[in-house]
Amino acid sequence: MSANKPRVATAWLDGCSGCHMSFLDIDDRLIELVDKIDLVYSPIIDIKEFPEHVDVALVEGSISSHEDLEKVQKIRQRTKILISLGDCAVTGNVPSLRNAFGVEATMQRVYGNNGAPHPPIPDEVVPPLFRRVRPIHEVVKVDMFVPGCPPSAEAIWKVITDLLEGHQTNVTDYTRFGA
Repeated sequence: MSANKPRVATAWLDGCSGCHMSFLDIDDRLIELVDKIDLVYSPIIDIKEFPEHVDVALVEGSISSHEDLEKVQKIRQRTKILISLGDCAVTGNVPSLRNAFGVEATMQRVYGNNGAPHPPIPDEVVPPLFRRVRPIHEVVKVDMFVPGCPPSAEAIWKVITDLLEGHQTNVTDYTRFGA
């Protein structure tokens, strides 16, 4: 890795990973991108610990558990520019739909009413959930918002390349909520 390349990370909290699918939809331009950056952390590469001194982090998903909260706080502490990527990160979107029903009712609906006799509600694989799902900016400072469900590959490409060139994209030209 070159010391003079920007250190970029992507992370996934509570969401569907659609934003990372859009990131991968950059397709051939990913090769061009890796010549310009060091991708130092992402669910698409095998690095387990979020590193220090990250220049840009694109974070998708919302804050639904203590695990999500700790992860986004660590990302914020170690990152210069934190980008809230996608509607779940920006507004809470689909994960926050459970806010109106509560954790117990949601867990019962998802795991208890699945047709199996005496279905167990998981208490190990699924982390304990907060009472309320929150967007990222409610728990840490966010430097840029990129809405969309998911944002298009073109929008993600434009945001990253503009930042590499030293200016911010007017994301309203490339994104809109829910699309």
